[in-house]
Amino acid sequence: MEKRLDIHGIIGILKKRFKFILFFTFFGAVIAGVISYYVLIPSYETSTQILVNQQTQGTGLTSDAAVRSDLQFINTYNEIIKSRVIMDIVIDQLNLDINARELTSMISVYSSSESQVINIGVQSQDPELAVLIANRVAEVFRNEITGIMNVNNVTILSPAVMEEDPVPVTPPPLLNILVAAIVGFIFGVGVSFLRAYLDTTIKDEQDIEEVLNAPLLAAISPIYEKGHFQQSPEKSWKEKEA
Repeated sequence: MEKRLDIHGIIGILKKRFKFILFFTFFGAVIAGVISYYVLIPSYETSTQILVNQQTQGTGLTSDAAVRSDLQFINTYNEIIKSRVIMDIVIDQLNLDINARELTSMISVYSSSESQVINIGVQSQDPELAVLIANRVAEVFRNEITGIMNVNNVTILSPAVMEEDPVPVTPPPLLNILVAAIVGFIFGVGVSFLRAYLDTTIKDEQDIEEVLNAPLLAAISPIYEKGHFQQSPEKSWKEKEA
């Protein structure tokens, strides 16, 4: 039997399978919530800002020229901050039980276009350690850049601070729950339509017309009384006579 899918059929399937769809939506949200809050380990992020601002006294450079010169250093500084030279010093000073590659993976360095401010972000499962690493990386870079490039234009603008109630950045529980609920809803709807399409049983007059390709002339409806078929008057009278 070929299935016809129109707006009324779609609404009918959704109404009939509403509890089924709701179950998968709720189930997906619950599973995502449990995993996000009790299984996945939260990760925290903090950042410190350094300012690249060349001192112009005695250099003969104008203020605009000094700014342009500092901007040219930004991309180079971004690479040096995450270099092994800086990472090894930070690991030694903080006595970290990780290697330079692992420490580099915890650090993100970025700056806005035409900005002299560099942001050093650190992500860790320990919020206190993230703050400690962020500040130490900035300090080590400021001290070492003088010898590496023979410049003195780095200032720590805003050090990282430990918040009283740090909020994890990953995993995002509410986002995970929302996505899981949507996935559960889509899955429930898909299974509902699939079951309706694979169901070839005849349920109503419309199905009969589609199978026989002929109009329906009459239909006999069962008569119910207290959960049982009501017997016809003729049959009931004959049973009493017997």
